[in-house]
Amino acid sequence: MTADRTQPEAGSARLDEEQDAYRDALAERLAGFLDDQSAAMARISDDVAPLMGAITGLVTGGKRLRALLCYWGWRGAGGRQLGAEAVQAGAALELFQAAALIHDDIIDRSDIRRGGPSVHRRFGTLHRERGWALDEERFGTAAAILTGDLCLSFSEEAFTAIGPAAAAGTSARRIFNTMRAEVMAGQYLDILEEVAGPSRSRSEAVNAAANVIRYKSAKYSTEHPLGIGGALAGADESLLAAYSRFSLPLGEAFQLRDDVLGVFGDPQTTGKPAGDDLREGKRTVLVAFALERATSEGAALLERSLGQQELGDDDVERLRDVISSSGALDATENLIDGLSERAFEALDALRLPDDIRGALRSLGLSAVQRAA
Repeated sequence: MTADRTQPEAGSARLDEEQDAYRDALAERLAGFLDDQSAAMARISDDVAPLMGAITGLVTGGKRLRALLCYWGWRGAGGRQLGAEAVQAGAALELFQAAALIHDDIIDRSDIRRGGPSVHRRFGTLHRERGWALDEERFGTAAAILTGDLCLSFSEEAFTAIGPAAAAGTSARRIFNTMRAEVMAGQYLDILEEVAGPSRSRSEAVNAAANVIRYKSAKYSTEHPLGIGGALAGADESLLAAYSRFSLPLGEAFQLRDDVLGVFGDPQTTGKPAGDDLREGKRTVLVAFALERATSEGAALLERSLGQQELGDDDVERLRDVISSSGALDATENLIDGLSERAFEALDALRLPDDIRGALRSLGLSAVQRAA
């Protein structure tokens, strides 16, 4: 009988304890690493402290999806419980994600991250509060770019510290390098679509948006973290390919859910203003479906409104109506369901211990069924 894919498999208390212990070990490793880095930065100048504070704030807490996928990829390939390599790799992934978030907020002109000011806004506020000279916004952006670059450097340092399993020429190193390059390419495709999208055929918009999802988010959010964990534990190419058959469609569904929340999410839950993706001009699959299926008047309104920073709540509500009435929201939800089904079918086919499969199922369900 096929397993029910709408609910996580029953997990043992031991497995829950193991995952909690991994989270604790990861938090301890990140704290120790950043304490060391803060001490090194302090030897340069006390003025560098805000950069370290911004990084620490981003890597403290959070869902830890990427690190947890890395861990269960490690365990599924035979890695020992709470292995130091898996903890260190999780730290590198969390630092990489923090760097990506810092740069993404600059590119998207996002003022809010996780319910608080984004890093470039924090530095702008610091400039204003200290009464410094010249342009507040320019300082904030420049300081945040440097903070993101520093965080990228820390991510590489943390990954290299894993040792021989992550050395040049290994599968784990190859995946880690590919992940970083793909995110940058995907981010460029995202901003390119914002400016070039209006001049392109609407029939091409869905495919273009899906390509952005795959390379900007899906691969680095799910596929590569799972693969890195497996590779560090010695997984062969067959297992890594099987991991990808589960994790790539899961990552695409994860990002589609994020795109839906970016338009229809509750600000009290998401920590971002309602309709923020519309103000940022994001040409997501959801928006592409709407442009393709809406009435000519609705599509024209949506096209004119994308990227308008001054959109008010009433404007956002009208655009939501256009998207919903066009069938775009239903089409996106159906796509999420289809990708999720594909992912969990691949998970069912993975030759893993039941408890590890259950842990991966729970992570997958939390990724696609979330409200924030």
